[in-house]
Amino acid sequence: MDYEVVIGLETHIQLNTQTKIFCSCKADSWNEAPNTNICPVCTGMPGVLPVLNRAVVEKGALLALAINAEMPPVSYFDRKNYFYPDLPKGFQISQFDCSLAKGGWLDLPMPATEKSAAYLRRVRIHKLHLEEDAGKTKNETVAGMSHRLIDFNRCGVPLIEMVTEPDLRSADEAAQYLTRLRQLLRWVGVSEADMEKAHLRCDANVSIRPVGADYLNTKTEIKNVNSIEAVRTAIEKEVIRQKKEYDAGRKIQSWTLEWDEDSQSLKKMRSKETEADYRYFREPDLLPVYLTEEWKAEILADFPELPLARRTRFIRDYGLPEYDADILTSERSLSDYFERVVNAYQGGDPKRVSNWLLNDVMRLLNDGGLTAAELKLTPAYLAGIIKMVDDGVVNTNTGKSLLEKVNRTGQSPREIVEAEGLAKVSDDSAIRAVAESIVAENPKEVESYRSGKVGLMGWFVGQLMRKMGGKADAPLARAIFEELL
Repeated sequence: MDYEVVIGLETHIQLNTQTKIFCSCKADSWNEAPNTNICPVCTGMPGVLPVLNRAVVEKGALLALAINAEMPPVSYFDRKNYFYPDLPKGFQISQFDCSLAKGGWLDLPMPATEKSAAYLRRVRIHKLHLEEDAGKTKNETVAGMSHRLIDFNRCGVPLIEMVTEPDLRSADEAAQYLTRLRQLLRWVGVSEADMEKAHLRCDANVSIRPVGADYLNTKTEIKNVNSIEAVRTAIEKEVIRQKKEYDAGRKIQSWTLEWDEDSQSLKKMRSKETEADYRYFREPDLLPVYLTEEWKAEILADFPELPLARRTRFIRDYGLPEYDADILTSERSLSDYFERVVNAYQGGDPKRVSNWLLNDVMRLLNDGGLTAAELKLTPAYLAGIIKMVDDGVVNTNTGKSLLEKVNRTGQSPREIVEAEGLAKVSDDSAIRAVAESIVAENPKEVESYRSGKVGLMGWFVGQLMRKMGGKADAPLARAIFEELL
C-alpha cells in the first residue's frame, strides 16, 4: 500500500528575557552549576507567589504577529498537573483554553529536488501559549551505582509552546519548518533558538495513512530531539517502522518515543498522555493577562519586515537570484548590512554587492565567529572598497585583502591604501620591465609555455604579482606576457 505521512510539530521556545517567567532568577543558566540559579518561587516552596514577567508577554506578542496569529484581549494561566521528579511543584503553570494567541500560519518555500518541483507549504498554527519550563534529569554513575540526578536551574525559564496542525507531509518539510522558525525567532529577537542549548526543542507527532485518505490514524510522539537533522532522521525512522507495522497487519500504539542520539534509534518511553490526564484548572495565584490595544501598539511599534517578505523584495527590486536572496535573508543583521552597502554603493549593481558579501565577507564572519552587526568593516567601508576596485584605484586582490585589514583595524580603506602604498600599478613600462625580467630568469617555463602548456600563463602572472606586491593591473600584465611569449 502507498502511504501518506502526516506530521504535526510541538516546539518549545525559550525566550531571551533577562529573568525567569515568575521570579527574578536569571532566565538563561546554560553554564551555571546545577541547582545554583534557583529561588523559593521557581522551586515551588510553600507559601510563595508567582509574579508575571511583563517582557514574556511582549515577546509572545511579537511572535504571534510574526506568525499571523490572533491575539485575544484577555488570556489566562492554568495549572497543568503531572508528577515528574524534575517538576518540584507537582504542576506546571501554563495556558490551556484561553492562551495568548491562536491560529496563524508559517509558509515554507520548499526547494526543487530531483523528484519534485519547488512548492510552498503553508503550515497552520493551532495555538501559541506561554508557560514555565521544568527542570532536567541526568543519569550518572557514581561509585559503580547508577543515580538519577535532578537540576532545577531550568525551572521557571519562560517558554512559548507552539503547536502546528498536522499539515506537514515529510521529514524534509519538518526540517524546513524548524529552519524557518529558528530564522523567524532570531529575526524578531524573541529567542536565541540554539537547539544545542535547548533554547528550541521539538516534539514530533507522526502518523501515516493510505494515500487519498482524509482521516487521521493513531500517532506517536517523538521527544528529546536536539537538532534539526536529528528531527529529520527520527521522523524518517518512525515512518519506516509504522509502514512495517501496518503492512504486517498490526495496529500502531499511541506511544511516546525517545530519540537516542548515540544509537540513532527510537525507544519507547511510555504510553501517551491525553489532556484529561493533566487535570487543567485556572491558576489561582495569577491575574488574567489584559493585552490592551495601547499595549499591543507599544509592543509592535518597531516590528520589522519579515524574512520571507524581504527575500521576495530582494529578488524583485534588486534582481538577485533566489540562492543569494535566501542566504542574505537567513539572518537579520546580514540582511540589514547588505541593504546598507547597496545604499552606500550609490547606484552600483546590487548583485556585485551580493557577490562580495557571499564570497568574501561571509568568510570573515565564519572565521571570526561574528555577526554582520559586529564587523568593524562598516557597510560604507565595504561599498568604498568595491568602488575603488570598480574605479581601478586598487585591483581585485588588493580589494579583498583590504577587507581583513579594515575589519582588524577599523581604519578606512583609503587610509590603509595611502599608508601602505597599495594603489594599483597600471603603468605599462613598469609592469613590462618586471615581466621581461621574469621571462629572462625562467627559460624552462618559457619553453614549456611555447610548447603548448598555456596554463603556465597563470604562473607567470602570479610571479609578477608577487614581485610587485599584488599591486599590478592583472589584465594588463597578462596582455604583456602574451606579447612577450
